[in-house]
Parts: sequence; structure tokens; C-alpha cells
Amino acid sequence: MTYDGNMDNPNTDERPIAYSTLTVATCNVLNLALPGRDFYPGQAPYSNSEYERKVDWLGERIKTLNADVLTVQEVWDEAALQEAVKRSGLRYKFIGVPGAENGPGQQGAQGTPRVGLITRLAVESVDSLVDFPPQAVVDVPGMGPYSRFERPPLHATLRLKNGPCLHVITAHFKSKRPKLLSDEQGNTIEDRDDPTVQALGSLRSLIMRGAEALAVRLRVVEVLHRTREPLVMMGDLNDSPYSVTTQLVANTSQVAYDRGAYDSALFSAWDVQGESALRRDVAFSHIHQGYPEVLDQILVSEEFTAKSRHAIGEVLRVQVFNDHLFEGRSRAKSDHGFVRALIRWEQQNT
Repeated sequence: MTYDGNMDNPNTDERPIAYSTLTVATCNVLNLALPGRDFYPGQAPYSNSEYERKVDWLGERIKTLNADVLTVQEVWDEAALQEAVKRSGLRYKFIGVPGAENGPGQQGAQGTPRVGLITRLAVESVDSLVDFPPQAVVDVPGMGPYSRFERPPLHATLRLKNGPCLHVITAHFKSKRPKLLSDEQGNTIEDRDDPTVQALGSLRSLIMRGAEALAVRLRVVEVLHRTREPLVMMGDLNDSPYSVTTQLVANTSQVAYDRGAYDSALFSAWDVQGESALRRDVAFSHIHQGYPEVLDQILVSEEFTAKSRHAIGEVLRVQVFNDHLFEGRSRAKSDHGFVRALIRWEQQNT
């Protein structure tokens, strides 16, 4: 596509607009770990053959996605992710999972899996968000102050070729599974069969997820407020696009009442995609007890929404790769669908 310029003036200085595309995707890879290593108590380690099936399967999915920026969740060992990428046959400049490194003195993630980033773009910085800003610290019943992420999100600053700085945040928020109290050894000290305990545990999980959403929201505002640098947030947010916790991060609902809210709002890529004919009602990314859910999301700032006066690009298409969810549950695969978005953006004149 080119810009018409002023057709009445043959001497116009207008140049054709050059566009590039950017493909981003997010994958919850379901406990990606090296063979023989323990991760969760009560779960057997992967055997060598099970591990081989898992990295082969994931490598094929990475090849299919062929994303310029790929975020991943539930990685225990960075080395396992590197192997999966190797089997995809694709080349990437950066593969990293802070907190899950393997090497001398490094034995992968401990206690909980981590989130990671794979990208072809130039990487300027990668920041692992561990502690909440003071405003996001909350008291959780029976637990006291909740002030640190269980699974620290990542904030990466990347550089688009002939383009602006691109911020990418990936997160894996607290699940809806009831949070029960445990001792120092990790043993549950509450009666998980007690309905009252279950209800209180669900409240704890909600409060924790809300605090995590607020902490990420504060980073989003820090990046976007009164700047023109685009941001893409991706990950397993463990809630639907219109839930309170997702909207706490995105603040999209405020846009209807306050045009100024565009400045720091995030928009579901599914809602703002240009090729609306490609939208499908089957765009779920997870099945819980037989019910489809959208937990894995891609959110973009106004710079990638065509209706914004500050747009430098737009989301053309969003796809959900979820066929494997119908093939039966297997640790060698994933229990989440993978989400990919194609973004077209305008190159800067140099």
C-alpha cells in the first residue's frame, strides 16, 4: 500500500509509505523441564522419551507460529526451551528465561516455573519484575502482605528495524485455583474438602491475581503515559479479556468515557484486528472441566490500533492454535492454545 500524496501537484514531496509486519505470539508450554528433574511435589519427572516428545512437539509448534516475538510461560529449564527452539529449525537472536537458567550453580527455576522471551528483534533490555511497587502491596487473609510476584513478569525493550522502540511485557498471573495455607515444607495445613476453606482460598487467589494485575498496570502506565512508544502485553492472564483483573491491567473500559485514557490503555488484539471476517467464535485458549475459556491474551497499546490518531500500525489478524486441545491431555503437549497476532506498522523515514 502506498500513500497517494497530492495528485494535483506533481512536485509533491510526499513519499510512498513503507510498511513492515511484526508477528507476536504467546504460549503456555505446560511445565517445560529437563528429563529426570523434579518440579512440582507429587508430579513425576519427565522420562527421556517423554521429554523428547515434548520438545519435538513444541519445536513443531514454534516453527508453525514463526513469530518475531514469542513469549512463553511455565518454563522450569531454559535449556529445555533452547532445545525446543533448536528443533524448530528457526533462528532467533535471543532466547531467555530469567530465573530458570541452567549451568554452573544454576539448576533452573525453583518452586514455581518462569516466563520467557524468544525474539528475532534487537534486544535493548530485559527486566524481570520481582517486587510490587508499594501501591500494589495488599494483605491476603491468613497470609499477610503480598508484595512479590510468584512468577515474575518480564518487561523487554526491543527495537523494530527502521522503527521505534517496542516494549513487550509477558506475565503469568495467579490462577483461580484456591490458595490454601501451607507450612514451611509446602504441606497444606487446611482442610481442602471444607467448602468454607475452599471459598476463602478462592478469595485469596483473586486478591493475589488482582495485586499482580495492579503491579503490572503500574509498569504499563510508566511506559505509556505521555509517550509514543508502542507496547504489547502477552501471556496467560488466568482470566477472560473482560474480567476485572484483565481490565485492571488494560483500563480499556475508561476509553468510552475519557478520550485521554487512550494514552495508557491496552486493547485486546482480538477486538481491534482489521480483518474482522477472520474472527471466530471458537477462539478459546483453554478448556476447564469441559468449558472453553480465553486465558491467553495479546493486548496492544493505541499505537497499534487503527482508530487512534497516534497509530503507527494496526493489528491485521489474530489466530488461536488450539486443535491439540481436542487430542486428549498429555504432558508432552500443552493444555493451552497458542495465540498469534500479525501487526502491520509504518516504517520511519530515515
